[in-house]
Amino acid sequence: MAFLDRSPLGKATDYPDRYDPSLLFRITRSEQREAIGLAGALPFHGVDLWTAYELSWLDDRGKPQFAVGRVAVPADSPAIVESKSLKLYLGSFAQERLPGIAALKRKIADDLEHICGAHVEIALVPSARFGALALKALPGESLDRLEISMDLYEPAPDMLKAGGAKVAETLSSALFRSNCPVTGQPDYADVLVRYRGPRIDRAGLLRYLVSYREHATFHESCVERIFVDVLRRCRPDALTVYARFLRRGGIDINPFRSNFESAPAVSVRTPRQ
Repeated sequence: MAFLDRSPLGKATDYPDRYDPSLLFRITRSEQREAIGLAGALPFHGVDLWTAYELSWLDDRGKPQFAVGRVAVPADSPAIVESKSLKLYLGSFAQERLPGIAALKRKIADDLEHICGAHVEIALVPSARFGALALKALPGESLDRLEISMDLYEPAPDMLKAGGAKVAETLSSALFRSNCPVTGQPDYADVLVRYRGPRIDRAGLLRYLVSYREHATFHESCVERIFVDVLRRCRPDALTVYARFLRRGGIDINPFRSNFESAPAVSVRTPRQ
């Protein structure tokens, strides 16, 4: 990932406070997908749901305004935006005067669509409506009380197995951790696996999720690798993998991948977020 040498990630940077779309840094999805054997048609559809909590600008009279920004980038977009560059870009509105929240939404949508190469959904929740922002744990039966032993902390798909009668169930874990491939900072997440098919061995699935603990890659790639490994090893008839990562730099990233259901209509943050 030599291209990241040109990104602001892991580097000391200035924090401009006037609008500057050149701050956005593009990351193509293809390299990460090729590393896990994804080429051609994707075995899933989905979306990356981003929430930005540090978004402020000035109205046309100079009064500060605040909003929570929600961004939905389709999984089939050619590229994503690097998270620190998004933080810097959003921060560049701090001293920018705008005629209203609709003008801000149009600018953000236009700039992110240019970077990602696809239509990007934008929603802005103004400060007067912050009380409506919901908290809700991921659904499903938690795996976290299972007794397991671990001594391997890099992804180990051979821990996954399934067999016997077909079931439909939703499982979750709050024990997931991976690491930023540039800074080495830990990335914690709640992960949901929903499937229909031969029963997945729960202890094996938990051990597999925990095995990412020292793995360095981006959030989106983690979720796509989990999806691919579970699909190949357990052969479910239907599969969804959804992760809600804790925020860093005022932004959380929540990839959703499925081959049978749509992404949540509303991105509801978990209690840890």
